Amino acid sequence: MAEEQVIVGLEVHCQLDTKSKLFCGCSTDYRSDGPNTHVCPVCLGLPGAMPVLNKRSIEYAMRVAKALNCTVLHESEFSRKNYFYPDLDKAYQITQYDKPLAEGGYLEIEGDEGGEKRIRITRIHVEEDPGRLVHMGNAERGKYSLVDYNRAGIPLIEIVSEPDMRSPKEARKFLNKLRATLEYLSVFDSEKEGSLRVDANISIKGSERVEVKNISSYKGVEKALLFEITRQKSLLRRGQKVDRETRHYIEARGVTQSSRSKEQEHDYRYFPEPDLRPLHVQSWVEGIVLPELPDARRERFIARYGCSLNHARTLTGELRLANFFERVVAADPKGLATLADTWIADTLIGELNYRDMSIHDLAMDEKNTTGFIQLLGLVKDRKCYDKMGIDILRQMLDTVKQGRPYETPLEIMKRLGLVPLDVASGGTSPGGASLSETNPVTRAIAEVITEQPAAVEDFYKGKKGAFNFLIGQLMKKTRGCADPGELNRLLTEELQTKEV
Repeated sequence: MAEEQVIVGLEVHCQLDTKSKLFCGCSTDYRSDGPNTHVCPVCLGLPGAMPVLNKRSIEYAMRVAKALNCTVLHESEFSRKNYFYPDLDKAYQITQYDKPLAEGGYLEIEGDEGGEKRIRITRIHVEEDPGRLVHMGNAERGKYSLVDYNRAGIPLIEIVSEPDMRSPKEARKFLNKLRATLEYLSVFDSEKEGSLRVDANISIKGSERVEVKNISSYKGVEKALLFEITRQKSLLRRGQKVDRETRHYIEARGVTQSSRSKEQEHDYRYFPEPDLRPLHVQSWVEGIVLPELPDARRERFIARYGCSLNHARTLTGELRLANFFERVVAADPKGLATLADTWIADTLIGELNYRDMSIHDLAMDEKNTTGFIQLLGLVKDRKCYDKMGIDILRQMLDTVKQGRPYETPLEIMKRLGLVPLDVASGGTSPGGASLSETNPVTRAIAEVITEQPAAVEDFYKGKKGAFNFLIGQLMKKTRGCADPGELNRLLTEELQTKEV
């Protein structure tokens, strides 16, 4: 079946980064001080306890609605969603149903076919988080489960998309763009475990829709959808039907598992929350001013710093990364912009990912930011070449990851014995003077030519890869301490001289 037959919609639950819960004054720091310590009669739903709405949570929700181009409704209303589950202390959840806070927005992502693709937003509504189950063992074979109600009552927004995504890759791009937007709005803490959870709805065109619940990572969404596509297509190829059901993603095994048949709306017996009045926020929302969002910052990076479109997307895709880039460039606006563009978007991000680190790990200490600026300054001034710079950067990141004492780039260069080699003094002149045998670069060229006769022969036969291979061997011998452009020139001239 063709890939375009895949239909994906997402329901994203985002914890708002307020200090207190949605309907009471209990702390939202639900992982500190032990289980069931940040609770009160309101968030436990004890008889006679009355909810009082957290004003800041509604302000945060309206910021998100405006940023996602939604229409904030003149009147919205809270309802009770009734169902029975161990982590739902009241046996109902206070949420918004037929009168949500906002409707009809969109978020633009880079589509699989290239160019911008608009993913429509159906609605944004405000609700309270339930508690959480702590499984003794694991969720499948645990001996028993405990319930922690510290999380119960934390303000959530649920962002429901239209089924406009056509692949797991587009779903992940949507989530990355949404996460970045939430961070720019200062309403969301992405470092907080469980702060963003996803229910993914997926179907193959013409078959029933399956919901995959409570996926807790961006990579998990893509993997869960890939598994579901394979599972559903396999069923259809065998002439079987896809059942409408709810499934859970088991991250450790990379599979989804049937949980229950999909509930219908009437199963929840919604009715208006009798203890809360309807919300009227029209005049309030008009006064909310949004900060610079990822798309606007991307265009500014292209215009002001000359970033390429792909690099600008990468740099603005995470608030901490964008801020880090601007702090680096501010040290030398004219000299470091182009260099920082490539080094951060390509080299640094790659090295961080390899070590399972984030930009936060590097930028949380000002000394590391200063060290990175100093490293780019050395590269800019040709006091260290790219390969040397990468070796120094790797040492810097390993130092951060392992908690070793801080070293400046110059100290690392000295410790590793990385000294820029004087290529020019050993080079041939335009008149054809021979290479100096005393220069380490020219010695390295002579050694590589001697040690790699097959590659040299291939070069003379016109094989394109042979020269690159010889350059690679030369870079190893010089440990990246020579100017690559000059090495290219000197090796070419030496090979041409020997051919003659």
